[in-house]
Amino acid sequence: MELIPRPRSVLGPGAVHVPDWLPFDEQRALVADCRRWAAPPAGMRHTVLPGGGRMSVRTVCLGWHWYPYRYSRTLDDQDGAPVKPFPAGLRELGRRALEAAYGGAGDHEPDVALINHYDADARMGQHRDREERSPAPVVSVSLGDTGVFRFGNPAGRGRPWTDVELRSGDLVVFGGESRLAYHGVPRIRPGTADPALGLAGRLNITLRVSGLT
Repeated sequence: MELIPRPRSVLGPGAVHVPDWLPFDEQRALVADCRRWAAPPAGMRHTVLPGGGRMSVRTVCLGWHWYPYRYSRTLDDQDGAPVKPFPAGLRELGRRALEAAYGGAGDHEPDVALINHYDADARMGQHRDREERSPAPVVSVSLGDTGVFRFGNPAGRGRPWTDVELRSGDLVVFGGESRLAYHGVPRIRPGTADPALGLAGRLNITLRVSGLT
């Protein structure tokens, strides 16, 4: 927790950054959960893009398996193993996140999680989360090293955009007019996490409502 609390900020219409949202003991518990989820089968891997490039982040999916650019119940681009189930604890985390960002969660029921691990050299290019059939907001929780989060606009990958440092425990929720805004992570600040967290690099847990059955 910061000595001087950082203020929450609006990154765009319906896009909110809530600093220092998740308490440290819950961060540590989530790191332990992520280690368990990342283990085989259906564990963490580098996603290969259609053109043959390999993403620098490593990803594990829960509930539904994401691969470019669709969802499935099995790792169709890997060994075909069934995706791990979506945990009830993450569903509750998603509802708490909407309460913190918007003041209410409504009937929010996330059913898919993408967990990305960034080492010091990993990056995420500007992209939109558009494979979901539901327009429900996206919830993003950061753990570990600080990452520079670039939040753009729905029109394209170029400006205007806002760069904001996401530290361990920070929350970002984006929905409404910003649901399909381009966003990415241009850099990681290695060694910035609290050593007591027991995590090398950065984890980003993204919760979504797939709208799939």
